[in-house]
Amino acid sequence: MRVLSGIQPTARFHWGNYFGAIRQYIDLQTEDEAYYFIADLHALTTVRDADKLRQNTFDAAVDLLALGLNPEHAVMFVQSHVPEVTQLCWLLMTGTPMGLLERCTAFKDKKAHGLTADAGLFTYPVLMAADILLYDADVVPVGKDQVQHIEVCRDLAGSFNHEFGETFVLPKAKILESTAKVPGTDGEKMSKSYNNTLEVFEPLGQLKKKIMRITTDSRPMEDAKEPESDHLFQLYSLMADDSQREEMAAMYRRGGFGYGEVKKALLGVATDYFAEARERREALVAKPEQVQDILADGASRARKKAGEVLARAETACGLRG
Repeated sequence: MRVLSGIQPTARFHWGNYFGAIRQYIDLQTEDEAYYFIADLHALTTVRDADKLRQNTFDAAVDLLALGLNPEHAVMFVQSHVPEVTQLCWLLMTGTPMGLLERCTAFKDKKAHGLTADAGLFTYPVLMAADILLYDADVVPVGKDQVQHIEVCRDLAGSFNHEFGETFVLPKAKILESTAKVPGTDGEKMSKSYNNTLEVFEPLGQLKKKIMRITTDSRPMEDAKEPESDHLFQLYSLMADDSQREEMAAMYRRGGFGYGEVKKALLGVATDYFAEARERREALVAKPEQVQDILADGASRARKKAGEVLARAETACGLRG
């Protein structure tokens, strides 16, 4: 089974990214083959600062390695370092119905939130399809909001196969299910769009300030509270062990505590949980050439597979003899 997924370097990774996706990428990296890429081409639809994009791309690579992605198990590379993806994107684009793209909810949602409706945003699902088909991916781990893009990919691959003969593997979506809700500092879903994130590698002093400012309800301290419905407890549960979680839940149900106590406990378990990853990150940052070598090797391995698939597609549609 070949697994593939990508993540955009639009900002530093936060707890939602890690618990919602990255942790599961790492769990899947020991499959027969795993390809994980940093989607810098996709990021161009929102990041319009060259220096920022370069830095974000490097930081994303360092963060993924620090969090446990192992280049001996998985192929990690930068999307734009495999130019075959844009070539395949054009082949797919020539057979993509406009109506199919117009129905994509991600485009409609972003447009509704005021993002410029440019061609890059509109054709985003076609590039995503090229990302997937270029490596004969069998399984694509995605969040529920991305399932439609996998369906688009299957539609485009199926149409191409119908027109030119069996060329592409039709992938299946593996829906990523976080073990718990990952709320932001305001209680809503953690998202950089909402400016409510807690970053994985945030400086501890800054992280402490953010945690201490997390919105809480106004119930009296002596009141008992149901832990599962409280976003502070949900965050704490992500990183606490079973005994810590049970002890915290019992305190909620007893009442007679302050949220400041929970926030301090949250900071403590978060610091412990990511301690080893922080150490690994410091070591990687000190050796940037090592990170670049890993990315270069990943791109070379990815291009080998990508070249095979692109040649197959070009031959099928008549661009090669």
